[in-house]
Amino acid sequence: MKKQHIYPFVAIVSQEKMKLALILNIINPTLSGVLIRGEKGTAKSTAVRALADILPEIEVIKDLPFNLSPQEDEEVMCECMSVVGESISPGNFEVEKKHVRVVELPVGATEDRVVGTLDLEHALKKGEKRIEPGLLASAHRGILYVDEVNLLDDHVVDVLLDSAAMGVNTIEREGISFSHPARFTLVGTMNPEEGELRPQLLDRFGLCVQIEGIADPNLRVEIMERRYDFEKTSESFIASWKSETEKLVKRIKRAEFLYPNVQIARERLLDIAKYCLEVGVDGHRGDIIILKTAKTLAAYHGRTEVEPADIDQAAELALPHRVRRQPLQDIVMDVGQMLKKPAEV
Repeated sequence: MKKQHIYPFVAIVSQEKMKLALILNIINPTLSGVLIRGEKGTAKSTAVRALADILPEIEVIKDLPFNLSPQEDEEVMCECMSVVGESISPGNFEVEKKHVRVVELPVGATEDRVVGTLDLEHALKKGEKRIEPGLLASAHRGILYVDEVNLLDDHVVDVLLDSAAMGVNTIEREGISFSHPARFTLVGTMNPEEGELRPQLLDRFGLCVQIEGIADPNLRVEIMERRYDFEKTSESFIASWKSETEKLVKRIKRAEFLYPNVQIARERLLDIAKYCLEVGVDGHRGDIIILKTAKTLAAYHGRTEVEPADIDQAAELALPHRVRRQPLQDIVMDVGQMLKKPAEV
């Protein structure tokens, strides 16, 4: 079969806010994912697949369908190995390298397909519990991409968001409970014209960006030219962006290394609290996500100290979908105006 080429992430024209939100979630998966709102044909799927394609390969335990790292906790290894019926054990397994996966969740997916289920036939015949892993097992250490997330059953969305926040998926069937790691970058896309997510679910996404088709004729021409060149000579087009791609990969790796050492002054924490109070955000999740995003931005820019500009940018990504008193477009404008106030004091 002919190799399928992936359009380079760095070659995507404009949509900078969307690309930044995706990168930040790769650097720091605890941001709880990103919701991309906007019309079709704006490079949402292309950006997700392209970003996964440039990430470094990961080491996994061969033949185990949970994408476990060889350095995983031994107790977790034992539990996962015991429920899939494979002839491997913590002291006897092979390691292989894999590309980071983009697992796509179909709109009609059931809870069993997402979470996993119990192999009842094996349990009845052998008296042993055996698990049939779901999509969350495949997505561990990868990217879970949910197109049209607003059309999914609310209960399935709840499960996804719980796993994204906790980093663990639990299968409970017929009196048996089994948990496995499920740390993934959650990316949801939706067209608001097709219906909204419940506010409680919107709030669970760490970041949110609103995107639309590009209005600049010159940029639209550039999109056509790049796409035509990519489809005509994929390998040479990808090669022409290799240098920029390598720079981005190095930057992401450096940010992952720096993030644990990033510090933030109490004065900046007060700025975050004021932002959230001023726009009327419910609860405290918004404050926490802005804090994590600001620290991730500092690391991405090669710093170990959060600056006011990091908090401004973080708030633009983390606040709009958490304010429910007016349409999103007005909220984005209000948040932007509000962010200027601390700088003017």
